[in-house]
Amino acid sequence: MKKAEIPVLIEHLQHLYPDATCELIHRNPFELLIAVVLSAQCTDKLVNEVTPSLFEKYPTPERMAGATQEEMEDAIRRIGLFRNKAKNIVETSRRLAEEKAGEVPNDYDYLVSLPGVGRKTANVVLSTAFGVPAIAVDTHVDRLSHRLGLTKATHVLETEKDLMRKLPQEHWTFTHHALILHGRRVCVARSPKCGLCPLQEICSQYKKDDKVASKPRQAKTS
Repeated sequence: MKKAEIPVLIEHLQHLYPDATCELIHRNPFELLIAVVLSAQCTDKLVNEVTPSLFEKYPTPERMAGATQEEMEDAIRRIGLFRNKAKNIVETSRRLAEEKAGEVPNDYDYLVSLPGVGRKTANVVLSTAFGVPAIAVDTHVDRLSHRLGLTKATHVLETEKDLMRKLPQEHWTFTHHALILHGRRVCVARSPKCGLCPLQEICSQYKKDDKVASKPRQAKTS
């Protein structure tokens, strides 16, 4: 994607998803952190079905830290990888209770030190809960970034760096959320709905595919 096309991309995304934001239901930074940890390799829809009862029973880090492994597994059993996630969120809650007086800090280095919290999770929490400009690269953001021609990176960290370099900082958080929504609704992993996509004009993959499709075939000679 050309530099001059970046404003066009943002304008289209703002028109398509003016209210794009994190779709995980939460009331505070702690609930957001736990929900994002649970969402790894799991849909936001399922996480949103599980977390209301989870947060009703364990509304604070102190309460969640007091749960046994078995109790937490029972509370999140519908979530993929629930055993490991149960262990992680109980330990994360314990550390927050003991080290941060039960508060989730606006501190990237501390967040990524917590069990089950990687760059993506930390960036979602920082941007959504604290308003820190950040880009969290999940499977949707990574896929669309490659298709649109925003990156050729082979690792998500490099994709994140490319996006941070090419996109205006004030649009990082919005663009991240908007790309996720577009990846879920239009530019899906299999059989993307290119015919319905207003990003055709600036999409590198679409231009490439269209060029191949329109190239005349050479007649076979006998």
